[in-house]
Amino acid sequence: MARDTSRESSRRGVRRGVYVLPALFTVGNIFCGYLSLDATQHERYDLAAGLLFLAGFLDSLDGRVARMTGTTSAFGEQLDSLADVVSFGIAPAFLVYHWALDSYARLGLFVSFLFLVCGACRLARFNVQVHVVDKRYFVGLPIPAAAGALCGPIWALPEPVPQPWMKPAFLALTLVLSYLMVSTLRYRSFKDVDLRSRRSARLVPLVALVVAAVAAWRPDVCFAVIAIVYAASAPVGRIATVLFPHKHAPTGAA
Repeated sequence: MARDTSRESSRRGVRRGVYVLPALFTVGNIFCGYLSLDATQHERYDLAAGLLFLAGFLDSLDGRVARMTGTTSAFGEQLDSLADVVSFGIAPAFLVYHWALDSYARLGLFVSFLFLVCGACRLARFNVQVHVVDKRYFVGLPIPAAAGALCGPIWALPEPVPQPWMKPAFLALTLVLSYLMVSTLRYRSFKDVDLRSRRSARLVPLVALVVAAVAAWRPDVCFAVIAIVYAASAPVGRIATVLFPHKHAPTGAA
């Protein structure tokens, strides 16, 4: 009887540990965002931007780990959203303001704050619509992708701002990314990609090898380009649909 009690207690301990595992990745995400704020305060802008990409990596793991272990929960979803506000809202807004927008005084402060507000609204809309939208697409630019597109160039470029024209460029970039987050443009989520298919079995290793090679050479440039291309994909696709509607129109018999 004592053995059975001991085994049951051990099983409960393992079960609790499994439930805690996804939360650890989320806490790591928050910690990276917090460290990024400290790095920005000490004018270590490249480190601050790099930490946010690490936060993005951890953010991509917590949900996958929860689904793999069958430990998804409403608590985990809410904690993940709060973590994203810190790491992909507050931290990048604070970084871009101190790196490029502080010379605009109140205007720069307002624009960087707008990025934070739009990111928070994007997360709130996602939480409300998570069970009613097509899972193949995101409605609006996800906040981690927006943070990557904003901070990727900061990670890749030397400090301080190397060219005077870059300050108005980053002012415009921050405004555009803020709009994209709250827009209704659809971004591919890639959740429908079947990694077990033959096509994926051939293509995924090749893509992973190329990305790994480029990332090993210049990870800052690699991830900055990926983030910017993804952010631009939806508006470019919408423009292409408007300019060439016949190529995107559904085909069928008259």
